[in-house]
Formats: sequence, C-alpha cells, structure tokens
Amino acid sequence: MKKNGLQLLVILLIGLITLAGCSGGKSPAASDSKGSQAPAAEGKKTLVMGTSADYPPYESIDAKNNGEIVGFDIDIAKAAAAQLGYELKVQSMDFNGLIAALQSKRVDFVMSAMSVTDERKQNVDFSDVYFVAKNTIVSKNSAPFTTLDEIKNKRIGVQLGSTQEQVVSELKEAQIKKLNRIPEIIQELKANRIDAAIIEDAVVQGYAKSNTDLKFQVIPADKEEGYAVAFPKGSSLVSEFNKALKEISSNGKKDELIKKWFE
Repeated sequence: MKKNGLQLLVILLIGLITLAGCSGGKSPAASDSKGSQAPAAEGKKTLVMGTSADYPPYESIDAKNNGEIVGFDIDIAKAAAAQLGYELKVQSMDFNGLIAALQSKRVDFVMSAMSVTDERKQNVDFSDVYFVAKNTIVSKNSAPFTTLDEIKNKRIGVQLGSTQEQVVSELKEAQIKKLNRIPEIIQELKANRIDAAIIEDAVVQGYAKSNTDLKFQVIPADKEEGYAVAFPKGSSLVSEFNKALKEISSNGKKDELIKKWFE
C-alpha cells in the first residue's frame, strides 16, 4: 500500500510539473498575439471614391452589368489607384452631397466631372486638371435656342451644385430650376416644364442619340472648364494623384480612355 501510494504521489508530481510547463509556454505566445501589429496577410489599402453616377460618359450605372458604375472618370480613377498600389471602391451619391462627403471623411476623394472653382477651393483641395469640357444649351427642335441671351428670361434647368449654376447666375430674369440628376433635367425639358437646360457637351452626346427631338448648342466661353480630382483639405493623396495623372497622360492611357468614352 505504501509503495502504491508513493507511485501515485510521483505520478501526481510529474503531472503538476508538466501542467506548469505547458502553462508557462502559453504566456509568451498569447502576449505575441495581442501585441503583434502585423496583419495575417499583406493586402492593398482601399480608397473610397465618391461620384454622382448620373453623368455619362463620365460616370453612370450599367444596368446590364449588375448595376456596376462605369465611365471615363471611373477608368481614370482605377488607373491612378492601381499605379499607386490601392484598391478602389466607388460610392454613388447626389452631386450636391459630394463635397460634404469629403469634409466628413466618408470618402477619400471625389471624381465626378467636378470643375475647379474658387468657391470649392475654400472647402476642398484639387489635383491638377485631367480633362477640359464645354457647356451647351439644350432645347427642343421645335423651340431652339443658340445663345444665353435668347434664354435670359426663360425657364432653365441645371444640375444642383454644378458649375452650370454659375453659367446662368447672371440671367436675373430667368427662372432657374435646379435638379439633382441629368435625366430629370432632360425629362423636364421634354415635358415642357422648362424651356432649356445647360449641360456639358460630352454628356449631351449620350442623350442626343436617343433624343432626336432635342437640339444641343455649344456655348462659346472665355476659358474652358477644367475637371480635377477633389480631396479633403490637407490630404496627402493630392501629390500622389498628381504624379499618377501625369503618368497616365504621358504613357497614352488617358488618350486611350478618351477615345473609348468620347469618340
């Protein structure tokens, strides 16, 4: 009985020592797990781009392709992000809310055929200009207009928050109707609820094919509008994107995309 008792005691002691050793071995591992900042797998950082996907050929929703957002701006953004080593996520919202989204840091940058203006520069930082466009007067063939003077006292549709608002700002006798989306403006014109609209030339090309009852007249301008990428104030991405945009222009990628979307 004493021998069996001694054996039992030895077995018990060995078990305690083994358990203590295992417990002691877990502690460093647990500490490493909590303290390590290295990710399990190295992945690309993601940038969130804000846009108003109602402005083809710059950005629009491709209903035939699961609602994917496509367009010239999207392809430029993808090319720049890939060159800089980022993944790209695109969020669509009303044009009027894009700058607010930047200021609240809900998006990292905005590309939405956005012109550089002094007013906008007070709230956001801009990249170098990546594309230049012109404005047009859109009216019905049955009642066409070719100059701003001809519509100075008419009902005019423009997109809310756009630079087209500035084009008509001096037409004091005109009734300006501001709408969120370009399709809404076209519909208002066709329904005779407005007499004319101011829309960018590259955009109206997409509507001209399916709206042969409308007339599109380019407005001569002292200077052409330049579109740029918008960022939150002080964003370090501005210099990065300027380098990427310069490379996209010099290596022929931008010309390729212009041909794809505009020609």
